[in-house]
Amino acid sequence: MAQSMALNAASFSAARCSVSHHRLDRKGHIAGRTARQDFLGNAAAFQFHAHIGSRKASRAGGLRVVAEKVVGIDLGTTNSAVAAMEGGKPTIIPNVEGSRTTPSVVAFTKKGEKLVGQIAKRQAVVNPENTFYSVKRFIGRKGREVKEEIKQVTYHVVIDKDDNIKLECPALGKLFSPEEISAEVLRKLADDSTKFLNDSVKKAVITVPAYFNDSQRQATKDAGRIAGLDVIRIINEPTAASLAYGLDKKKNETILVFDLGGGTFDVSILEVGDGVFEVLATSGDTHLGGDDFDKKIVDYLIREFKNNEGIDLSKDKQALQRLTEAAEKAKIELSTLTQTNINLPFITATSDGPKHIDITLTRAKFEELCSDLLERVKTPVQTALSDAKLSIKDIQEVVLVGGSTRIPAVQKIVKDMTGKEPNATVNPDEVVALGAAIQGGVLSGEVKSIVLLDVTPLSLGLETLGGVMTKLIPRNTTVPSSKKETFSTAADSQPSVDIVVLQGERSLATDNKSLGRFRLEGIPPAPRGVPQIEVTFDIDANGILNVTAVDKGTGKSSEIKITGASTLDKSEVERMVKEAEARAAEDEARREAIDTRNAGESMVYQAEKQLKEFADRIPSDVKADVESKIEAVKEALKGEDVQAQKRAQEELQQAIMQVGQSMYNQQGAGSPGGPEATGSGPNGGSPGSAGGDEEGPVIDADFTDTSR
Repeated sequence: MAQSMALNAASFSAARCSVSHHRLDRKGHIAGRTARQDFLGNAAAFQFHAHIGSRKASRAGGLRVVAEKVVGIDLGTTNSAVAAMEGGKPTIIPNVEGSRTTPSVVAFTKKGEKLVGQIAKRQAVVNPENTFYSVKRFIGRKGREVKEEIKQVTYHVVIDKDDNIKLECPALGKLFSPEEISAEVLRKLADDSTKFLNDSVKKAVITVPAYFNDSQRQATKDAGRIAGLDVIRIINEPTAASLAYGLDKKKNETILVFDLGGGTFDVSILEVGDGVFEVLATSGDTHLGGDDFDKKIVDYLIREFKNNEGIDLSKDKQALQRLTEAAEKAKIELSTLTQTNINLPFITATSDGPKHIDITLTRAKFEELCSDLLERVKTPVQTALSDAKLSIKDIQEVVLVGGSTRIPAVQKIVKDMTGKEPNATVNPDEVVALGAAIQGGVLSGEVKSIVLLDVTPLSLGLETLGGVMTKLIPRNTTVPSSKKETFSTAADSQPSVDIVVLQGERSLATDNKSLGRFRLEGIPPAPRGVPQIEVTFDIDANGILNVTAVDKGTGKSSEIKITGASTLDKSEVERMVKEAEARAAEDEARREAIDTRNAGESMVYQAEKQLKEFADRIPSDVKADVESKIEAVKEALKGEDVQAQKRAQEELQQAIMQVGQSMYNQQGAGSPGGPEATGSGPNGGSPGSAGGDEEGPVIDADFTDTSR
């Protein structure tokens, strides 16, 4: 059992007063704190002129190496977007379906086929238990933290013995982690980007809500890795939005970014201008977003239906999915209309027959239903202003981010609180991805002269005597940052210490997020207060924490990279990467099978059409050969052997070529003067046709421009 460390003031000389000393109770918890805090990592240390990850052009031997493309990804709760720098400007990359945003939805059909994006969202009503959405609300969290969120989804959420979250997929008979499902969305965005850019996409900057804790950030990085991406930076969503908004701003401005998305809410205050983006403060609520507004409408519809029909629809997963989709549609319509009709025929049935929902919802009623949510958006704004030591009059611009900011009541609250009309020059659905692309350009060297100074959203500290949270790195500290503290033992001959790392703003340790714990052992026997144990907190530019403890006397050290609540250890991530690669190979094989089948069916159709169209000109032996090859393709298409289908198609292709050859031969043989007459005359024409009124049959030919 690890014992505790304690400060013995007499054992330290005055020269050591520049570091802090703590004592720990017998459970190994840090007990007190004095002396100054010395943060490293000033603004200059975070300049991006090094262009991390870039490959500069080389003139050696005349060879020019182009920097690898880095995309910016806004991985949203309900919708995601991807962008890249094109021609020096951030550009949204449309998906293969042509949309500029992609629903963050993944589904598996009863046949085991994977669907991602709009196609997955469309079939959710008929396949609610195998359709996964709003997964961002579960990523990097424990089961005890998401009891309310579990009630809001139609799929089954399983909590394992370690309190980790798993999503059950009955169609495949397996459990997925939230990271794996998010990885499927990321993989689609990367694949679509590869097709659009005509260049392999392997590196990405991914955005997260500013109020995401360390565990959620690490889990997001894990999702990127499972998707086969090198996540070179995690960036806060409001910060990304400010990059897109302020890219061309020369004059310094203090802006407030109000980011209300599908599942999370953030407020950030920044100073923007002349290439410098400094985050002054950030605040938020990771349990507030568009999904919650939808839920208010769903609950209202369930109550009304129960009052009118005596039936509780909350237990019917298919009905719940239809209600959720109708609620989202109504919410969107109420942004432009003062009332909307919610009409859901055949929502359920009883012995009396089918039952329907037909309700008119007014904007006023919607705002009444959501009054508590609207009230909740005010507190983070006030907190961010207080932390930045600013008043409303210091804010020059208000930038709205996230689809939920289109709700008129939200816009009114923002206007009433700030006294300013929100800036309308940015698209709230796309601005975050555009900003992430700019950050990607900075890191690849494509964008220069930008300095981004971001902050850690939550305080970091240790559990101290009496179960109190003692902060070492306060919230809104500029990152990257490092902090060292020196400790000593609390008991004679104490052999080891336990350190519990916490994140949060509450006074009691139990009310904060426990990021992990580690033990430093092998401390030599000595009177209490004599050993010196230096603990270093190192938070990187992604907001991810590393903690190290070193016994100065022996040089022994112990460290922990905080990944605990991502719920995945290194081996699990490796396994998921391999599984994702295998699934990608399966998807590719399935796509190849579909393409081959389509090509075969098209080839059969064209061949049969040619046989019918030119029946009187095709020799009987050639026709018989083509017909036999057509039957061979049809027979191959009845099976699942893709290679057999390809071989049959190749043989049919050769036979079809014989049709064309035989028709050309007939044309040549039928020309006046015989075959020899087909040569060119002195004037480049055909002598056999000179002066004639009749022309031979014209054969259509495909023309390919080879000049490109």
